[in-house]
Order: sequence, then C-alpha cells, then structure tokens
Amino acid sequence: MISEFKKNGVTHIITIPDSETNYLYELMVKEPSLDVIPVSREGETMSTALGLNIAGKVPVCLIQNTGMMEAGDSIRGMALDAGFPLVMVIGYRGWTRHGVTIDTAAKYTEPFLHAFNISYYLVETDDDGSRISSAFEEARSTKRPVVVLIGDEYHGFNR
Repeated sequence: MISEFKKNGVTHIITIPDSETNYLYELMVKEPSLDVIPVSREGETMSTALGLNIAGKVPVCLIQNTGMMEAGDSIRGMALDAGFPLVMVIGYRGWTRHGVTIDTAAKYTEPFLHAFNISYYLVETDDDGSRISSAFEEARSTKRPVVVLIGDEYHGFNR
C-alpha cells in the first residue's frame, strides 16, 4: 500500500485509528514520506482533505465503513460538492466472502456508496494492490472521491 501511495504522490493520511484499519495506521506512521493527521470525528477527514488539496497536497482519508456512513454529510458537502479528487481507504468492517454477512455495517457499505454514486475498488490480496492506483486515476480524471475498500479478512499489506 505504501508503494502505491508513493506512486501517486500521497503526502498526508487523515485518519482515526480503529480496529479494522489500525494495522494500516501503524504502517503509515512509520513511513517518513507521509504526514499522518489524526482527527476526532470521521466527518473532519473530508474538510481536512479539502484544505490539503487546495494547498497542493495529495491527502488520503483512512477510516472505517461505520465512520464513512457517519461522515455522509461531510462527504456530500466537502468531497462531492467541492469537486476535488480524493481517495478514501475504508476498512470494510464485517465483510466476508465466506457466507452470510451478519454485520449491518458491511451490509450497508456498498449501498451507501451506490447512493452517493461513489466508485470503489475492493482489495482482498496483495495482487489487488494496483487497484489503489486505479482509484487515484479515476479520482483525478473525474474530480470525485473514489473508495478503496479493504476487506476485513485481509491484512496482507502489514505482513
């Protein structure tokens, strides 16, 4: 993931560490090329990203799917209405490819993205890493947010 971020000029990670993405947070804080900005609410990630984008930086928002849903109005107002390219890396809490999904956070994640007309890419294995660059390419060409969903069962970037 770090190499994909470097390829795409990422300068800042705006995040709230959580159970699903904490391993990614630990990777980011160790990387000298990235400035990690912790915030207290997921909705704050969008306004922080917008300010950094205006300043010529390349931010990424790293939050969990439950926080993404909580941040819906900020996503609408800051990311969609402002019309700037933004990649959001979202921990896909509750997601499973092995049967019935019982966690409603996972059940509502993709319908939420569809409702906001936000494209997304699912990362399940190391082989999916190039999807991160695809997300950046799409965000830049459309000047819209694009999501990279990190499958709950996947922690390969940290191993």
